[in-house]
Amino acid sequence: MSLAESYAQYVHRLCNRLSIKVEESYAMPTKTMEVMRLPDQGNKMVLDSVLTTHERVVQISGLSATFAEIFLEVLQSNLPEGVRLSVREHTEEDFKGRFKARPELEELLAKLN
Repeated sequence: MSLAESYAQYVHRLCNRLSIKVEESYAMPTKTMEVMRLPDQGNKMVLDSVLTTHERVVQISGLSATFAEIFLEVLQSNLPEGVRLSVREHTEEDFKGRFKARPELEELLAKLN
């Protein structure tokens, strides 16, 4: 289990204990980035490392403005190293972004239409 997953579970359990309604909790597609470097001799780039980013979404509702400050402070104080917390309003684009792109399926749908 990744660190992001265990922290998302912590947030979910905390919301349940504090009677904050959790609308949805899900994983976003993993993003991978390759880090290339140029060796001391030569002009060909070599792969140095591969970084993977895991993202989890815990969508909540019914959080009052007065309690939100305390709630976010508790989340920040228990944030593990290497985990970044982002708080924003949920949009339709966020919902669509959770699904991986499937070009083969889109091509088949385009042929049918």
